[in-house]
Amino acid sequence: MTAIFKSLIAAACLTAAATAHGQTITDIESVSSTTTVEAPDGSVTSVSDSLLAVYGIDDSDVFDRPMALPPVMFMPAVYDRYHFFTPLNVTEQVHSGDPAMRWLEDLDVLSRRMQSLKHDLFFNHPELVKYNLASLPEPPEPYVMVVDPSDFSVSVKIQEAAPTDITIVPEEVKKKHWIHNFNASLQFSQAFVSPNWYQGGNNAINALGMLFYHVKLNEAYHPNFLFETTAQYKLGINNAPDDEVHNYNISDDQFQINTTFGIKAAKRWYYSFTGQFKTQLLKSYKSNSYDLSSAFLSPGELTAGIGMTYAYANAPQTIIFNASIAPISYNLVTCINDEVDGSAWGIKPGHKTISKFGSTVELNFSWKIAHNILYKTRLFGFTDYSSFRADWENTVAFEINKFLTTQIYAHLRYDSQTPEQEDRHWKKLQVKEIFSIGFAYKFSSL
Repeated sequence: MTAIFKSLIAAACLTAAATAHGQTITDIESVSSTTTVEAPDGSVTSVSDSLLAVYGIDDSDVFDRPMALPPVMFMPAVYDRYHFFTPLNVTEQVHSGDPAMRWLEDLDVLSRRMQSLKHDLFFNHPELVKYNLASLPEPPEPYVMVVDPSDFSVSVKIQEAAPTDITIVPEEVKKKHWIHNFNASLQFSQAFVSPNWYQGGNNAINALGMLFYHVKLNEAYHPNFLFETTAQYKLGINNAPDDEVHNYNISDDQFQINTTFGIKAAKRWYYSFTGQFKTQLLKSYKSNSYDLSSAFLSPGELTAGIGMTYAYANAPQTIIFNASIAPISYNLVTCINDEVDGSAWGIKPGHKTISKFGSTVELNFSWKIAHNILYKTRLFGFTDYSSFRADWENTVAFEINKFLTTQIYAHLRYDSQTPEQEDRHWKKLQVKEIFSIGFAYKFSSL
């Protein structure tokens, strides 16, 4: 221990130790923790061992090896509050015998020794205790520099103390039972080709608008229920330079509502009701013709089913997966426009609707690959056990910034009742792909 013995606590303890050995120390500041004192019998004892002897602590009764006091004991003692401690009893079993715990048990014994020394100094020699926060004078007033920009002057003022009679009333946290999300985007692509371009080509302008709204029951307050509803509308328009009848064509026109309601059956399983409705809103014509190919509710499709739903989401909400199986389902297809041929959807001539009973399956998967990349996929299938129809939609969205986004959309559709076409290359499989870039706006509320 090399610290200079200037500590008031160490001075008192050292004086007591020297007195116990029949000596008187006159120059306290010249004594260190390694200073030795000579007893009347001629033996030499270190300060640390003398202190332990004065306070009745025998190393041989506590440790298998002596333990010296740390240097901090010979530094000025500062009392900020009263510490209650358990005195160290020499007959106390302080070691459990576990070698791995020996270091921790030694620290506990040493801490209790140090507390005992400080405790005795405080009550037996209060006149030596000068570093006590309770008796220190008040701190000086805090000053601040104030700049006046009008005349470029600087003044020194006493900082006003914060009021102590302020009552803070916590605001009541309102429960949000519904979680809302809204997205709107307008994306487009444009190409200009001069008439004398060596490869030929046509000018092209394409626009795609989308509105998306999603509402979900907050599972934090309603863990036994599942309710989600999604409403979206897509409209894609492109110019038609090769169409002599129409100036533009509608490449995508779909209004769709999906809903799921469930009651918990197991950990992630729910007894559920699922529903889907979709149609287009505008009229769509065949190329170079005034013949309608589709219109509002022509076709329109409604599907409802009862079954089970599995719902999973990881903690950071970067992966969300839902799977619904409805063995009891009802499917209704409508064609209310007399100018549209409903035979493409299995509707017989003279009828406007067709109903089927069967089974449905729906899978929804969302993966936030990065903070600005989102992949979403949805697979929906219905069968009446004589025919099968499935839609698989995939969307990859890249957020450039808060208002700009790029999107790749691919829609695959399979219908076993699709009529034979002149081009038999695709047969029953239908594919639509759109790549776009444009503006986007998002809103979410918890």
